[in-house]
Amino acid sequence: MKDELYAIQEETLKQINNADSLKELQVIKVAVLGKKGSLTGVLRGMGKLSKEERPVVGEIANKVRETISAKIEEKSDVLEEKALEEQLEKETLDVTLPGRPVQVGGPHLLTSIIEEIEDLFVGMGFEIKEGPEVETDYYNFEALNLPKDHPARDMQDTFYITNELLLRTHTSPVQARTMNQYEGDQPVKMICPGKVYRRDTDDATHSHQFTQIEGLYVDKNVRMSDLKGILNRFAKKMFGQDREIRLRPSFFPFTEPSVEMDISCKVCHGEGCSVCKQSGWIEILGAGMVHPRVLEMAGYDPEMYTGFAFGMGPDRIAMLKYGIDDIRQFYTNDVRFLRQYHHAKGGIL
Repeated sequence: MKDELYAIQEETLKQINNADSLKELQVIKVAVLGKKGSLTGVLRGMGKLSKEERPVVGEIANKVRETISAKIEEKSDVLEEKALEEQLEKETLDVTLPGRPVQVGGPHLLTSIIEEIEDLFVGMGFEIKEGPEVETDYYNFEALNLPKDHPARDMQDTFYITNELLLRTHTSPVQARTMNQYEGDQPVKMICPGKVYRRDTDDATHSHQFTQIEGLYVDKNVRMSDLKGILNRFAKKMFGQDREIRLRPSFFPFTEPSVEMDISCKVCHGEGCSVCKQSGWIEILGAGMVHPRVLEMAGYDPEMYTGFAFGMGPDRIAMLKYGIDDIRQFYTNDVRFLRQYHHAKGGIL
């Protein structure tokens, strides 16, 4: 049995030295040291030996096992290093090649427009206020002189959560909340940007969800001429110094008097074309002096305080400013469209 153990050791060491891969080395290990391996088979026959021979043969067997195991481990390290070198050689990278540029995103066009408008009005002393998109019927309608049976509510049909909770149809509720917060004893000069919702059929010029910016200025001796001056400055900043504005009489329940503001058509310079429907003018926003009833409900004395309000849609402003003919392009997330305007802020097309 001693001779058999030494023979297994000698043969196994030769096989280990000749092994060219980790897979081949594993096969040798199982064939010799595994449960059905040659060395294991020899050790099972130790029961036939005498008591004197067993310790001697056992010691030899352990040394043979240790020698083979150590040699396998040594050869395994060599083969692993060889395999790594071969892998690195195959996967060599040419570090002299120019790197691939990382694509950098940019702000959404509507975000850029809103920020541009915010910068303009903050520069004129307006604060930026925000409010909840899920609004109460009172602040969305009643506090703005739109009682429950008012016919003008039909123009702002929206999505109701309960009889008294709804998705806001404009950002005007933020104005009402701010005036209530000030309790009628201090001026208000603010704009309120945000998303609004109306039950509408989506098409090229309408969306059930869009953005809006409304402004409010309440103080002593605020006049219609102040409103016109601010809107004129807004129009020239957003659309160019050559743009003219005009105010047309209109109706809104929360302002009196109320006006619509038009800007002169840049395409035809007021001569009339298909863009302005041959009128020479393009409607851009609504405005007016705050209705005395709205001031009273907010706690302001209309004999002492006056104010003006205006509301505009950044979606429409962006469409006019950059010649976009479909409002749905803002919301379909087509990156090919959006990439065109990553650096649009401050530009005029």
